[in-house]
Amino acid sequence: MRKTIMPLIITAVLTLTACSSADSGSESALAASQTETESSVTAITYEIDPNKPLVALTFDDGPNITTTVQVLDILEKYQVPASFFLVGNNITPASSEVVKRAYDMGCEIDNHSKTHSYMNKKTQEEISAEVTFVSDKVKEITGEPTKFFRPPFIAVNSDMYEAIDMPFICGVGCNDWDQNVTVQQRIDNTLSQVNDGTIILLHDSAGNSQTVEALDTIIPSLIDEGYQFVTVSELFETKGVEISGDDSNLYTLVQ
Repeated sequence: MRKTIMPLIITAVLTLTACSSADSGSESALAASQTETESSVTAITYEIDPNKPLVALTFDDGPNITTTVQVLDILEKYQVPASFFLVGNNITPASSEVVKRAYDMGCEIDNHSKTHSYMNKKTQEEISAEVTFVSDKVKEITGEPTKFFRPPFIAVNSDMYEAIDMPFICGVGCNDWDQNVTVQQRIDNTLSQVNDGTIILLHDSAGNSQTVEALDTIIPSLIDEGYQFVTVSELFETKGVEISGDDSNLYTLVQ
């Protein structure tokens, strides 16, 4: 089915994302640790009040066995969910256990392509293969396919909308893929852009410890301001926006 590109009614911030590769740590040690703790994962429980402001926290370029784990620890600490947009080439036996932990906690697992390359330079068949690879891997781990797609580098064209039957997600970012951006800059730039219905775009790429540190301020600050953290699916559902593969918008703000 052809989809017509409609004028964007959603604010889109073109935040460049960075490519990351699978972590080279000791996967066997982490896998053993994950096996020991898998049964003790506690789901994040919360109720959504549609009369209060909502924000969706999202992460790109995982999974890995270091930074993604640290992000999950922070989410567990504050009892808030997030949505993770995975790069397929980063899904390994050990990082799959991290994805399973995120899913069991109540986080959403979404799609960021197999190779994190420019999808707008590929054929429709190549685009479809990239996205299907990730969705199939996620279904193997969680039992559910991915529901949303974030284009690498936020580069889009009509062929991508034709080939990918998921809504496209952007988000407000702080260029946290750049190691020269300080922790305080990440905090200030993120908080200054949040409104009711905002999608926050951050990165859990291996070694991105400054974003992990920033989360320890970003999350409680937004909670103090009255924001409720939800997954991207919950944001769409609560705001009454249909999740449709025919959607030709690029979402940063859902209202």
